[in-house]
Amino acid sequence: MSRVIPGILMAGGWLFLLFWGPVHLFWAVIVSGACLALHEFFRMAMASLHGWRLYATISFCLFPVLAAFFGQSDAVLAGVIASLLVMVAVALHGYGVIDDVLKYTSCSGFACVYISLCLAHIALIRFLPQGAFWLTMLVGIVAGSDTGAYYAGRAFGQRKLFPQISPKKTVAGGIGGVVAGVAAAEGINLFFPAQADPLILFIVAILLVTIGIAGDLTESMIKRSVGVKDSGTILFGHGGLLDRIDSLLLTGPVLYYLLRFGIL
Repeated sequence: MSRVIPGILMAGGWLFLLFWGPVHLFWAVIVSGACLALHEFFRMAMASLHGWRLYATISFCLFPVLAAFFGQSDAVLAGVIASLLVMVAVALHGYGVIDDVLKYTSCSGFACVYISLCLAHIALIRFLPQGAFWLTMLVGIVAGSDTGAYYAGRAFGQRKLFPQISPKKTVAGGIGGVVAGVAAAEGINLFFPAQADPLILFIVAILLVTIGIAGDLTESMIKRSVGVKDSGTILFGHGGLLDRIDSLLLTGPVLYYLLRFGIL
């Protein structure tokens, strides 16, 4: 129950934001989530970063997702450049004080792209005409994939997928995740007639599930590299926020550009 209740609350809150909340309220929630996720990331990757430099770093890493307020990808790109400029300024100011300036700039740059830029694309999808539908689809694919991978892995999992990064993930789990993710996509599509071509959606769902697994493994790789089990404890039985959104971070931008380029 410690995992079920928070999961139900998160799903209900997500649907409320998508279909009944104003688009800029959704953006504000994404910004708040990005702020928390960045804090979790730096707590793991650069525990020595603290005080005003920590909060300054989180602040300028937020520029891309803050720029998503305008609903334009050009504004988000401008936010990335602004983050880079401020990052350089903070690094120059801290040279000789920050223990490892190269590590600082590398971690800051990765956090800006991996968390803020990727979450900015989640917000950008919401600004699209059918944004609420597509974000429901995205979360349904990711959640379906996670569920299918868990049960298929438990029932049939023998061969490990990436044992050095995530010992519990198996090839059978990956296949189960693909099957369940595609089924979730086609099932959601039935509730929204004429929203997506079933054949194209089938192919896209496989792509998104595969990228979602890569996103999950990416966060596992970060945690294993720094020797932590969870990114945080804020979501009780679900760990930290990064533990919940790792699959969305990479799939969100991919879905956005599939929509922008007219593939979906």
